[in-house]
Amino acid sequence: MSNQLPVINLMGPTASGKTALACELYERGHFELISVDSALVYRDMDIGTAKPTKAEQTQYPHHLIDIISPLDVYSAAQFVEDASLLIDEMHARGKIPVLVGGTMLYFKALLEGLSSNLPSADYEVRAEIEAKAATEGWDAVYAELVAVDPLAGEKFKVTDKQRIIRALEVYKLTGQPITKLQAEQPKNLPYRYIFHNHALLPDRLELHGRIEQRLDKMWENGFLNEVEYLIEKYDLNVDIPSMRSVGYRQALDFLLKSDKSQQKQQEMKDKALFATRQLAKRQYTWLRSLQELHPFKTYTTIKQAQQDLRNDYG
Repeated sequence: MSNQLPVINLMGPTASGKTALACELYERGHFELISVDSALVYRDMDIGTAKPTKAEQTQYPHHLIDIISPLDVYSAAQFVEDASLLIDEMHARGKIPVLVGGTMLYFKALLEGLSSNLPSADYEVRAEIEAKAATEGWDAVYAELVAVDPLAGEKFKVTDKQRIIRALEVYKLTGQPITKLQAEQPKNLPYRYIFHNHALLPDRLELHGRIEQRLDKMWENGFLNEVEYLIEKYDLNVDIPSMRSVGYRQALDFLLKSDKSQQKQQEMKDKALFATRQLAKRQYTWLRSLQELHPFKTYTTIKQAQQDLRNDYG
């Protein structure tokens, strides 16, 4: 155990206060921050992701922010590769890595490892699968998966769209079922790390209030203008991974339609609020699932977490 390198994970649903906690740790001098957020990796997507401002990033540098274009794809496997390299570099500098964010798939991949022989995401292949879903329906896409990978068909439901896309994508890229590749390869478990997992799990009603406040601030700060700028700079559509981020999909859909009435704008805002609440719900579910396999400390309030982190890490 003595040769295991410590890694602090700060997890929680959107708007729970994770970033403030991480910044407080950073101020103590012997920590560095790594973002665990599938939306913050994209350049020019600032307001809708609640990205730390340039000034905040200067004061509290976060790795893995602004690393790719909104047209690019960033996978959990790529995150594990990038984060592992950063973690090792930080330890070499005598620092303790603090991973902070709400993308639970990335945390799960880091905690449990990923099969190393799976290909990275391929946007063109994914677009082809989604085009088939749009024209023939998800039942047809699911039937295609069952035909090439019956075991995956047993594991997934027709509503598991992202998992179906990934399984078909792997088959189209490798010619082999994802279940076969996963079974053949041992997971690349990061045994050299010892993870200290902390999760902020506020009361749902309180979190819903924070989400609403964050979205109100987002609209006030010109989020629609940001999405208009993204449309001008990039060839965007609602199906690319970056535009699946909550808020962006709803704003893009609104801006690409001819009817931009006040009523339609309010409908867009309501949809964004609902989607963000649904995201938070999924994040709670992910966290509870992770807790079943890994030791965790959980907190219902930021104050609780601050006190505990001060006790643990000075």
